[in-house]
Amino acid sequence: MLFWTLETKRTGRPLVQKVVDDTIYLKRPRRGAILKEEVWQSQDGQVVKYSLAYVNPVMWGADNGRVLGYDNSHDHHHRHFMGKQESFEFSGYEALARRFYDAVRELWRKEDEERRKGH
Repeated sequence: MLFWTLETKRTGRPLVQKVVDDTIYLKRPRRGAILKEEVWQSQDGQVVKYSLAYVNPVMWGADNGRVLGYDNSHDHHHRHFMGKQESFEFSGYEALARRFYDAVRELWRKEDEERRKGH
């Protein structure tokens, strides 16, 4: 922490900068749900911290409604899914973001299918 403070004072620029901070509030049929994406990069453009989350308290009440999420807090890459956490092999942020949004679309497809069946 001291190094970050000294480096910021000396260069005038932080070593890590938040480059994405997007929150999307969804509408019907997923009213109340949120998609959140946060990304921090080093000065050379490398992603050093990230958080992707699909939050829907109607679908999952625990874990503040986080149905699906990926982040690298606590010094390791891990996936959250409906209250369970597991490590995964990180192969780059772009690939992970595609994986996340594909999984969210699949969750929505299943949710819509269940809704059509009347459940």
